[in-house]
Amino acid sequence: MPAARETSGQDLDALARSIIDANSYLVLGTADSAGRPWTSPVYFSPASYREFYWVSDPDTRHSRHLDERPEVSIVVFDSRVPLGQGQAVYMIAEAAQVADDDHLERDMEVFSAGAVARGGDAWPVERVRPPAELRLYRAVASEQWVLDPGARTDSRTPVTPDRSPD
Repeated sequence: MPAARETSGQDLDALARSIIDANSYLVLGTADSAGRPWTSPVYFSPASYREFYWVSDPDTRHSRHLDERPEVSIVVFDSRVPLGQGQAVYMIAEAAQVADDDHLERDMEVFSAGAVARGGDAWPVERVRPPAELRLYRAVASEQWVLDPGARTDSRTPVTPDRSPD
């Protein structure tokens, strides 16, 4: 077992940033009106370390759930690491479809830039406007945690990765 390292809030904030920067998929946890949970991996583009965009069909289960309950949970992690070495950013967020208004073009530019930065193609706004099948979605995290690598137990520690270093 690796030796525990000293951690501070700033170290854990940097850890959260590195996890978000290094990954392209988040797991979106939604629930229907009766509270039945559903999780879905979605390709995302971050606008910041607490604001995330993805595209999805509005008829998928997780998209329909957002119409009923905008409260979601999100986890970003790398599933390729060996057992015992995994790290993740856990989040509570509000999510919704981005309305087809003045902000859609700007928000779609954020998603598209993230896709291009991760080796994908550019996404024009027409790909998420009717009659297209996909729509743009946005989540904003209100709370975020990581596991403190210096702790001996499963210790989720609050982080603020958007905070400027002191």
